[in-house]
Amino acid sequence: MNEETDNTAGTDLPACEHLALRVDAWRLHVTLNRPQVRNAMSFAMVRELTAVFEAIADRRELRAVILRGAGGNFCAGGDIKDMASIRAAKPDGERDPVADGNRLFGTMLTRIDRAPQAVIAVLEGAVMGGGFGLACVSDVAIAARGASFRLPETSLGLPPAQIAPFVVARVGLTTARRLAVTGGRFSGDEARALGLVHFVGDAGELEGLLRQVLSDIQKCAPGAVAVTKALIHGAVADEAEREALLDWAARAFASAVRGGEAMEGMMAFLEKRAARWDQEEGA
Repeated sequence: MNEETDNTAGTDLPACEHLALRVDAWRLHVTLNRPQVRNAMSFAMVRELTAVFEAIADRRELRAVILRGAGGNFCAGGDIKDMASIRAAKPDGERDPVADGNRLFGTMLTRIDRAPQAVIAVLEGAVMGGGFGLACVSDVAIAARGASFRLPETSLGLPPAQIAPFVVARVGLTTARRLAVTGGRFSGDEARALGLVHFVGDAGELEGLLRQVLSDIQKCAPGAVAVTKALIHGAVADEAEREALLDWAARAFASAVRGGEAMEGMMAFLEKRAARWDQEEGA
């Protein structure tokens, strides 16, 4: 994968610490840029992604957004240490900082899902949790054959609260149910078979696949693309109902974070050991 550099001076895009942005004519390259943690999404990164897509909502000269990750991984999911740091935060009246933090992910996914631009995800290495969610809200997904897809939340004692509705919309109810209860581990080829991604290639083929997709997008009028995306969303989703579901999911996530399963799951992850429910009976 080519490393991205920030060349957004004068482009009216927000300054970002955890994303690398590059404008190339009508294309905006957005690279998740925390390679030391496989681009795990901190709350700060989530806010930056949301701000970028808010900033380009009316920018018709930007016709495509390419999402990818630095250092050979797309995204290893939410930052466990970041989430653990707010676990002890207490609700203040009707506001719950854990639920509010989780809800940021749903706001980000909705903003990307509703972007008027064509959104292309280039998926390499780890594509987990929140990264899995990003793949689900892309218009075109290109995956390396050796990419590792996974929904690890339940193995950490947590629900994939903000991701689940987008997974169902992408791959269907039956497949989403299987992925939810098994941790959803599979390769790029299976991701294509499931309908999660559209093109699969070896690592050296991804740039060529991306160029072809961008060439096809260039032939489509940007205004027509924006309207067509809005029509498609209107045909298949009740936005108000989904927003209410994401609000409920954030509250359920907050309850899970403070529960014993999440504490055990996150400690097991950090200590690199099996969680207690991943042990044979009598062990």
